[in-house]
Amino acid sequence: MEEKKLFTEFPPVSTEAWKDKIIKDLKGADYERKLTWKTGEGFVVQPFYRQENLNGLSHMGTAPGSFPYVRGNTKEQNSWLVRQDIQVEDMESANAKAQDIKLKGVDSLGFVLKCGYNPTENEIEILLQNIRLDLMEVNFRTLKPLQLVKIIDALAKKYNRDLEKVRGSVTYDPLGTYTTCGKFISSYEHDMQQLLDMHEATLHLPHFQYLTINGHLFSSAGAGIVSELAFTLAMGADYLTYLTDKGLFIDEVAPHIRFHMAVGSDYFMEIAKFRAARYLWAKLVNAYGLNDSENAKMHIHCSNSRWNKTVYDPYVNMLRTTTESMSAILGGIDSLTVLPYNAVYETETAFSERIARNQQLILKGESYLDKIADPAAGSYYIETLTHELIQNAWKLFLEIDEAGGYLSALKKGIIQTRVKAEAAQKDMDIALRRKSILGTNQYPNTNEQLASLPELVQVETHSEIVTLKPYRGAEKLEQLRFSTDAYARKEHRPVAWMFTYGNLAMRKARAQFAGNFFGCAGYKIEDNNGFTSIEQGIQAALAAKPEIVVICSSDEEYDAIALPIFEALHNHTIVVLAGYPADVVEKLQAAGMQHFIHLKSNLLEKLNEFQQLIGISNNR
Repeated sequence: MEEKKLFTEFPPVSTEAWKDKIIKDLKGADYERKLTWKTGEGFVVQPFYRQENLNGLSHMGTAPGSFPYVRGNTKEQNSWLVRQDIQVEDMESANAKAQDIKLKGVDSLGFVLKCGYNPTENEIEILLQNIRLDLMEVNFRTLKPLQLVKIIDALAKKYNRDLEKVRGSVTYDPLGTYTTCGKFISSYEHDMQQLLDMHEATLHLPHFQYLTINGHLFSSAGAGIVSELAFTLAMGADYLTYLTDKGLFIDEVAPHIRFHMAVGSDYFMEIAKFRAARYLWAKLVNAYGLNDSENAKMHIHCSNSRWNKTVYDPYVNMLRTTTESMSAILGGIDSLTVLPYNAVYETETAFSERIARNQQLILKGESYLDKIADPAAGSYYIETLTHELIQNAWKLFLEIDEAGGYLSALKKGIIQTRVKAEAAQKDMDIALRRKSILGTNQYPNTNEQLASLPELVQVETHSEIVTLKPYRGAEKLEQLRFSTDAYARKEHRPVAWMFTYGNLAMRKARAQFAGNFFGCAGYKIEDNNGFTSIEQGIQAALAAKPEIVVICSSDEEYDAIALPIFEALHNHTIVVLAGYPADVVEKLQAAGMQHFIHLKSNLLEKLNEFQQLIGISNNR
């Protein structure tokens, strides 16, 4: 039977024809300005991509499970481990919790031991009672990583477990510690020597990772994705160089390295990030004289970024972690911890942990994201993003390498300078609302009030360098709004009152804009249906006695109404104009009007200004 190709009656359409059609539909608007955009990573994204965009991309043509692993570490399916971390207060209760969540779909456990705690083999045996090391991945965050590695090795042998199947890790990253604390735990020589000791302790545990490179440190400090990739890679290169210079073979070292990375809200870019990371790591490891390509696989544990999580409207965090988790999973990570929605402001509850756990289980059990290897493959857009990230991150990595490597670049301040600049740009994008944080700088829940904010703990230590400090993008706006909440408890909640007049569509649009704007500061928003005359509106404003009156109308009508309203009210309240009518602004400013809010307003600066005028102090 002769095979027939579908759609052969339709002639192919060239890229030029598509672009010509788009330009025609733009009706004179500039194509580049209107439809292309420059990412925070520094490259331009087109409005559409086609198969021809994949021609010549270095990572194309490889299969899942094959070097350089851009398409994932497995040939079939897209399986990942569902991980939940447990704060260990005492061994028995932590074990009971582990037993409980193990039955609820968790197949990777993370035990967080208290600072300074020096566990014995007997205590860890109690902690791991009825948890088989050859069936369940176990991970530890402890200040005694060498001791933990030795204990795991001893317990695996004591219970006659298959050592090839024992999987897990300890969180040990001396360069990461130096990055955030400004000093080593003991000294560079001692801390790095401990890696050699842990390597010796895991000779019989080929799949237990004693070195966890914390790439999430960079995104937590506000770095962009290219910087995150390049600096994480540079940190890894420093470790590889040290360990191989000490006589270890790259095939022995690489399988014992794990990466802990964070996933953010840029959905497609984050998918591409994990694909690019595996490619770059495989190429880097191979350059050290690899014999077995299997050892070039990058083992990635992922958790949700805290940078974009919020204290106000916290249930939105569930939406954020869901889409972020999808990005990580589609990008092919090996294990995932979903951040509970309330983790940034309080100790996680049984409810929040359950929701976080079930988000993964739904993505696996109902969305079937584990069934297809590299589900993002072939997407012209994602494949192009992957290529751009590979090229840009590799270029930055080489710059760090020329500066002497990661530690040298850190001591010179090269890394901190770049991260600080990128964080400042992100902060500005939030303040200008080019980047939305739902519930914080856009669409706030004005009925919500907080009794407290999480303490911003700054531990002063003697630091040899400028350190990278984690923070959240919403913090400054949250502090500002919390000051309003505190003021309202002592005095009353300030009111932003809408003086709506004239053109129906414009007065409604500007009242909504202004309500959204002042709602971000926690003010009470009082809207009005529209006054039939400005005299009626003036009398209503005088009777209401709000802290702020916002004039909402059209640019054309502002020429006639703004000045009379301002002159009648400015001695009684703060008068604000919604919009920036270029033809009228100079006249209004000459009369003494100072306050205009519009799309280009710096939200944080303007709201701070109004706080001072009202008399609200921000002491945090």
